[in-house]
Amino acid sequence: MKTARKWMLSVIVFAGVLLILSACGSQQTESKQTGASSTPASTSDMSSSTMMNKGETAPEFSLRDLEGNTVGLSDVQGKKVYVKYWASWCSICLAGLEDLNNLAGQNNDFQVITIVTPDYKGEKSSQAFTEWFDQQPYDNITVLLDEKGVWAKKFGVRAYPSSFYIGSDGILAKSQPGHASNEQIMESLQEIL
Repeated sequence: MKTARKWMLSVIVFAGVLLILSACGSQQTESKQTGASSTPASTSDMSSSTMMNKGETAPEFSLRDLEGNTVGLSDVQGKKVYVKYWASWCSICLAGLEDLNNLAGQNNDFQVITIVTPDYKGEKSSQAFTEWFDQQPYDNITVLLDEKGVWAKKFGVRAYPSSFYIGSDGILAKSQPGHASNEQIMESLQEIL
């Protein structure tokens, strides 16, 4: 009897851990305009991308921010950059926004840029996302809109959140899927040029 309980408890704990780990992976459904039904996302989008490797030149993105201004990696040339891909449906992403907002508001030797992917991997449209984000209390975060995940594919984003650490020379120093605390972000950026 005790063995059966231990086994059942182990199965429940293992299932819970798997559920937590997959909570903010890449969402496998994209909402239709009605929001009532969903269809599977293209698995080829997921399998064809691989996370960028250390030492590669970071993709020279140029994207619109929520106010319609164009922001590119070249705008922060000569400065270290922390790029975070995230999604509004990702609970882990949302839980880290307050800390990220605080980090972005500090006077550091690096730039914090966040990117979302409207109409890709389950994210809202640009208009719906902007309306939603305007209601959030995060005034320090720069959010760029990567329509349909064009640059996410080039970065090799497989899950949300994903972090990319770019040196002042434009070279990717580190990429990491999953949540990163402010301490981890600052430590990683201190180690690069």
